[in-house]
Amino acid sequence: MSIIRYCIALLGLCASCAASAAMVHQSVTWSDAGTTFHGVLVYDDAAAGKRPGLLMVPNWYGVNDAAVKKAEGIAGRDYVILVADLYGEKLRPRNDDEAAAAVKPFYADRALMRRRVNLALAQLKGQVRDAPIDSARIAAIGFCFGGSAVLDLARSGADVAAVVAFHGALDTDDPALARRIKARVLAINGANDSWTMPAAGKFMDEMRASPADWQFVVLGHAVHCFTEVDQHKPGCMYDARAAARSDRLMRDWLRGAFDGTP
Repeated sequence: MSIIRYCIALLGLCASCAASAAMVHQSVTWSDAGTTFHGVLVYDDAAAGKRPGLLMVPNWYGVNDAAVKKAEGIAGRDYVILVADLYGEKLRPRNDDEAAAAVKPFYADRALMRRRVNLALAQLKGQVRDAPIDSARIAAIGFCFGGSAVLDLARSGADVAAVVAFHGALDTDDPALARRIKARVLAINGANDSWTMPAAGKFMDEMRASPADWQFVVLGHAVHCFTEVDQHKPGCMYDARAAARSDRLMRDWLRGAFDGTP
């Protein structure tokens, strides 16, 4: 075989390998008190080496195709993400009314929220043997309801480097829990978010009394749901500029937390 034909064949083989690489969607199942949960582990199998693991708690619709697609966009070649199921595999809201009913027990019983999100975190950490996760670099991110959940994860004293909450509820059932926080806490909310911003003052008081390295970022003109591409209702609306800014803030925050830098 001539050198030219050999090179062409080698290039074809490389192209074939590149084409076969894809985002992995791996089912992760666990149980608690008779309820079975089904999450999805998402990562790029073409990226070499271990990378940080992120627990991602989605909005009040829970684990669905949109949540997995969002996880793909965030993971890229940078992270391994577990899309967390806090409801149980039999509960998959199909509309806002069903979603509102699904989250109601969690806001009424924040201990339940903390237990479920910590259980999901344990599943992510349990994947380090089978997925390219760097066990020394673990964090959590959440959107809307999920933002509330990861803030409660931090309040529980969970051993994670950071949590990032996007347009999540800022209130808590027990401000004293903030004294347990070990993670770096970043909360990002829209300035015009009428659902979450009324609690902003108390949230900052809570963080001031905590040992946490924390930051509260308010994005001008943004309302609730600013990262949710399918939301276009008054008061709950996707905002491409706010979404892009919050993504950059998240990545910088996580990088600093993992590297131990400001």
